[in-house]
Amino acid sequence: MSAPLAGAPRPEWMARVLASVGDELPAAFATFKPPEDPDRRSAVLMLFAPSVDGGSDVVLTARSRDLRAHPGQVSFPGGRVDATDAGPVEAALRETEEEVGVDPATVDVVAEMPALFLTPSGNAVTPVLGWWPTPGDVRVVDPAEVERVERVSVADLVDPARRFTVAHPSGYRGPGFEAGGLFVWGFTALLLGAVFDLAGLAQPWDPEVERPIPEHVLSDWMRNRN
Repeated sequence: MSAPLAGAPRPEWMARVLASVGDELPAAFATFKPPEDPDRRSAVLMLFAPSVDGGSDVVLTARSRDLRAHPGQVSFPGGRVDATDAGPVEAALRETEEEVGVDPATVDVVAEMPALFLTPSGNAVTPVLGWWPTPGDVRVVDPAEVERVERVSVADLVDPARRFTVAHPSGYRGPGFEAGGLFVWGFTALLLGAVFDLAGLAQPWDPEVERPIPEHVLSDWMRNRN
């Protein structure tokens, strides 16, 4: 969407994702297509950056446990699209600065992806793919929103040994990752998996390997949903 900034060049796989947006997207984007007039609109920033090992990493946060929606879950930085925002891209950049201290001017916006609908909250969430060519520090700026922030290695996330199916007694089943000391499931895991597929980074993994959601990351809503 924007001209590349100075610093580390975009990784080649981002061009593959960019070419696929609006073309043949993973099934998740059709399965979770929002209604025409959703109750809420939000945006998240999938912010990738060059890592010290020559690869790339992605900024992930653990949400505050005091939040009403998805407390304690791993997520991308982001939040509600306000009336003062020009659109999802501006909202994702603004929220990322407010939550983890990333200057919007340092982010190379690669693509605005189709929104996905989170039925429990009635929220249409637009993922914004970004590249951070000259990364700085990330930190918890707003502890009311974010409990922890990490830059997690993409190589670790695509490692088949770190991928599995998350299973809950309620019947919920979905993709999961464990890397950087974070247990990633739900919307964030779904979106990571879709982007890795589009990028050609995904490695074969065994979906028959199941793991429960750890007790410390379960919200009360999920814990009592049997």
